[in-house]
Amino acid sequence: MSHPVACCYLKTGRALMSTQRPDARQLPSRRIADDLRQAIETGELLPGARLPSERELAGQYGTARNTAREAIRLLTDEGLVIPEHGRGVFVRRESPLIRLGNDRYSHKYRESGLSPFLLECAKQGKTGRFEVLSIDQAQPSAEVARHLRLPMSEPSVLVRENVFYADQDPVHRVTTYIPWTIAEGTGLLNPEVGHPYGIHGILEERGHTMTRLRESVSARMPKPEETRYLHLPPAVPVLDVLHLSIDQDHNPYELTRFVMRADLTGLLYDTPIE
Repeated sequence: MSHPVACCYLKTGRALMSTQRPDARQLPSRRIADDLRQAIETGELLPGARLPSERELAGQYGTARNTAREAIRLLTDEGLVIPEHGRGVFVRRESPLIRLGNDRYSHKYRESGLSPFLLECAKQGKTGRFEVLSIDQAQPSAEVARHLRLPMSEPSVLVRENVFYADQDPVHRVTTYIPWTIAEGTGLLNPEVGHPYGIHGILEERGHTMTRLRESVSARMPKPEETRYLHLPPAVPVLDVLHLSIDQDHNPYELTRFVMRADLTGLLYDTPIE
């Protein structure tokens, strides 16, 4: 007894056939998802292309609409497609990465008049900006206190929370911690810090020039709050980067946590081997 070959029709009306004989034990939803995934991977469905509707897929495969819906959910969970309410489901586009490197704090970029993030956005032909969420004097967590050598028993740290945008896309949730003894009475307490070189210009005026940085990087799935602030599509992880600035006297003076959209951000490290 022969088995039917699963297929779906693209917008051109041409059928996309599976190259393998379907397994009768395979769930129909997975068979549909496999065919669509293959179409995406081989370029039959290009980035930005609209997938057939649930009704179209159900008709082409002879299944119920909820079976087609489950196939699309599988691809959504894999991060291959993005549902857009009222418009359909589309193959995810690859966007240019905002790629931050270990040299982003170098003085050679000072003449640009741009912060490291704004400079990288400009390189990608994007407009960078940031939105200040909060500025507070606070008691540090155990992690912050350990890194900055601060007491936990008093409000010894300034906390600045921001969201960074590249054009209209929120790409980084940024939380910066600075010892209150350094930040007090400076522009660091204002949304616009008022220094042409940003917060690091103020920190240098306070006697702290970055001579070393230490960064730990991990990947994870986002927290609900991060999903909301970064407008994260389904199945997109974040890069969690903890940055520590160390000055000319080997003292830590600034700690920043970057939570970055992994689909829009990359990291580049080019350093000598000690």
